[in-house]
Amino acid sequence: MENQAGSAYKWWQNGVIYQVYPRSFKDSNDDGVGDLNGIRQKLDYFTWLGVDAIWLSPIYPSPMADFGYDISDYTGVEPVFGTMSDFDALLKATHEKGLKLILDLVPNHTSDEHPWFKEARSSRDNPKRDWYIWRDPAPDGGPPNNWISHFGGSAWTLDETTGQYYLHLFDVKQPDVNWRNPQVREAIYNVMRFWFDRGVDGFRIDVLWLLIKDEQFRDNPPNPDWNETKQAYQRLLEKYSADQPETHQIVKEMRQIANSYPDRVLIGEIYLPYPELMTYYGPNLDEAHLPFNFRLVELSNWEASTIQEIVNQYEAALPEGAWPNWVLGNHDRPRLASRVGPEQARVAQMLLLTLRGTPTCYYGDEIGMHDVEVPPELTVDPRGLFDHRYSRDPVRSPMQWDASPNTGFTGPNVKPWLPVAEDYSTVNVASEREDSSSMLSLFRRIIELRRNLPALKIGSYQVVESSSATVFSYIRQHAQQKVLVVLNISSQPQEISFKGLGENGAEILCSTSLDNQQKLNNLQEVRLRANEGLLILLP
Repeated sequence: MENQAGSAYKWWQNGVIYQVYPRSFKDSNDDGVGDLNGIRQKLDYFTWLGVDAIWLSPIYPSPMADFGYDISDYTGVEPVFGTMSDFDALLKATHEKGLKLILDLVPNHTSDEHPWFKEARSSRDNPKRDWYIWRDPAPDGGPPNNWISHFGGSAWTLDETTGQYYLHLFDVKQPDVNWRNPQVREAIYNVMRFWFDRGVDGFRIDVLWLLIKDEQFRDNPPNPDWNETKQAYQRLLEKYSADQPETHQIVKEMRQIANSYPDRVLIGEIYLPYPELMTYYGPNLDEAHLPFNFRLVELSNWEASTIQEIVNQYEAALPEGAWPNWVLGNHDRPRLASRVGPEQARVAQMLLLTLRGTPTCYYGDEIGMHDVEVPPELTVDPRGLFDHRYSRDPVRSPMQWDASPNTGFTGPNVKPWLPVAEDYSTVNVASEREDSSSMLSLFRRIIELRRNLPALKIGSYQVVESSSATVFSYIRQHAQQKVLVVLNISSQPQEISFKGLGENGAEILCSTSLDNQQKLNNLQEVRLRANEGLLILLP
């Protein structure tokens, strides 16, 4: 098999990536927090499910101000998750199962408890001072400019000892490093080499588009579209604090390091419109392998016409030879089932797993987990502590394994670090494995089809116009194999006709209900139930 660029397809093109939030996946030692040994205990689940790679949110030593995204040691393992020998055992077992392991790289900021920052803030003339971003106060003594932290409030905090402000685009305990300093670059590149040498298969790179800041630190302009429903930092357009041209040189250098190891992948977290997002593939496809495509995660109106427009725009914008990818959920955004409802969540999973490119799945979405209500007094997320409306705790609740107390995540007499969903007795892996019509069974069935049908795995994408405005349809084709995907993005039954696709002998491979045995003599009359998707093998 060959792609447009002429090289063999890679595992990260063929495969399905599964995101694990380690604190919430499986607690092996009954302290209420998930850990590496818990993940290792569940490796058979991943192989049964049919996914190909596991991406772990940060596992490094951390004071946990932002639950691992505030790192105090880039080359260690946080004790709450285990030891380095636990990690090595997990990596070895993962590879023995034929799976890949991807780590989170967090290069934009460290913890304020990292030794680098402790040195940097000790005095203005410390050799590591320039490893972070410091500015004198404004003439009135206030912050150097108007930049806003993504967690709310000023992005600048005054360091009383040295009389300067340091920049933190996130929590006050997450100072941004200075990527214009060559020593910083080399230090982070050595972190990449450390884990690649250990055998890690790739990195998901946190907030990749924020690494470089405007050299003049100019004020960001106001956002004319801001309103009270949006987060505080969105009051301003991040013209000078994000997506600076010099960022691309850094991504190229990261890619060169990855390329010096066999078969590694770099995935970039980038929240940008498509034209800007595409530049992170690089002019010669020499930057990120997969700049994350979050449009379906961000979509507020789940309608067939909007989804079709998004997919077509993305396909049209991709540079020649660039590999697409799709995401429906992650640790920062409301869960799929809470956004679109449990019925449409099944259709959405069929969409994710049949669009062209690499899908990334968020833990628990495969069983239909929803946002769990976490009251203000139990909130731990720093973003939620600033504004409870935007807390990410509800999407990070413990994985629902079975109907036992604490849903099998931790011991029955242990308090989990976040509350467990009230519906865990029915929405859990054990129950859904036994139910041939469950969300989990559907997820596994589509992955099985994807694995066995080149059309779904590596085939081309072509939209197909249907006679219903609430149906999104497309064909995936490889060689002579064609699979028609028909998705009813509504709660009403639809009867649709596909002109020019009326050949006899079409076969339904899968319905989102997993019970549709409808015989298709032709495609002039295809009946869809409410919230139903179909995969149809064309003759």
